Amino acid sequence: MAPNPQCAALAAAKDRKGLSYQQIAQQIGTSEHHVIDVCTGTVVPTSAEFDALARALDIKAAPPHDSAHKTK
Repeated sequence: MAPNPQCAALAAAKDRKGLSYQQIAQQIGTSEHHVIDVCTGTVVPTSAEFDALARALDIKAAPPHDSAHKTK
């Protein structure tokens, strides 16, 4: 079983949409492993990756300005 996202809003959006990490990866054009790494905070996403993830999960609110939500 894959770990839950580090961000509570991201976890809630993923559950609400009912998408797996693999399905998210297919939508944004990257690997499942990379999506898991971004969502769990292991890898810092680029702004484009963060925006693509937000679109895939239908997140409209701006992320908080804290270390868990920084981009490269």
